[in-house]
Amino acid sequence: MSYFKRDKRAYILLSDGTVYEGYNFGCEGTTIGEIVFTTGMTGYQEVLTDPSYYGQIVLQTYPLIGNYGVNNDDMESEKSWVNGYIVKEWCEEPSNFRTTATINDFLVKQGKIGIWDIDTRALTRKIREFGTMNGAITTEDVYEKKEELLEQIRSYKVVNPVQVVTQKKKGWFYTRENRANHVALMDYGYKHNILRMLLQQGCNVTVMPASSTVDDIRRLNPDGIMLSNGPGNPEDNVEIIKNIQDFIAYGKPIFGICLGHQLLALAMGGTTRKMKYGHRGLNQPVKDLSKDRVFITSQNHGYAVESIPEDVGTISHVNMNDGSCEGIAYKNIPAFTVQFHPEASAGPNDTGYLFERFSDLMERGQQGCL
Repeated sequence: MSYFKRDKRAYILLSDGTVYEGYNFGCEGTTIGEIVFTTGMTGYQEVLTDPSYYGQIVLQTYPLIGNYGVNNDDMESEKSWVNGYIVKEWCEEPSNFRTTATINDFLVKQGKIGIWDIDTRALTRKIREFGTMNGAITTEDVYEKKEELLEQIRSYKVVNPVQVVTQKKKGWFYTRENRANHVALMDYGYKHNILRMLLQQGCNVTVMPASSTVDDIRRLNPDGIMLSNGPGNPEDNVEIIKNIQDFIAYGKPIFGICLGHQLLALAMGGTTRKMKYGHRGLNQPVKDLSKDRVFITSQNHGYAVESIPEDVGTISHVNMNDGSCEGIAYKNIPAFTVQFHPEASAGPNDTGYLFERFSDLMERGQQGCL
């Protein structure tokens, strides 16, 4: 977007009363959410369509967004789940052979409110210092309704996010491989690239609603269970955690990603914590302790596993920036989990080998060698 072309005023109001002034793009109106920042230079369409961002207003730290437009192939779900979008500058004339629309067109189509031309560095520093906080984007005069809006912002809470983003019926996806592993993919808000990676591994996949019980899984008789990513506080998912405990007793191999990683830890007696501002971006360094190698990973989470009983599992991956838990290898069950996104999209594919590990585990299960 031309730096000198400004149309309608828009405002950000934080829960502490701070106001940032900018200009509107996307739809007009007012939206409230938890403001989080992501550091990726690319992958904005994947961010906007990642169900893990449900209930959140996303701030892009990279200053220019939309320079390669949007297209129909980079969707990580059927729609955008963010509550709002904050950028420094957006590109009105994208240049890429795959482009079908601008970022502004996309936000309008998805009914999302955006704001641009604010000091995104200052807002990011504030979140880093004080932690993730609620806020609002509005195209109305924020100063006239400030107290009323502040009350709504401070009382805002995301309720049952997994139940909102999960599909309501199971779906089937098949590979052309002659001898394929069958995976039950638990949809807590899965990204489409998890499905793509499983299909590339030669798996048949059945996507299951988040509320599915072990009886639903038994009827499928899968070779393995994938616990997907998703939004919200893992501790709020009491029934899902009980179901996962039943999945564990069922005895099939389990691979968990992001929220799935946290849920399995809770099911096994571990604890989780809310992070100050989380990890969101495409360049988080993670060490695989079994390989003694560091990989660059894609991440999007505001909670982390705090502890896991020593007799249950061991930490397999650690974040090189803050030492937080990034993976768990379980001792007495055929299961492993990671906090980051090995399917990437967007981001590096360095840890795609974990899908191969899951396939190997399922094949051992078929042979009775677990």
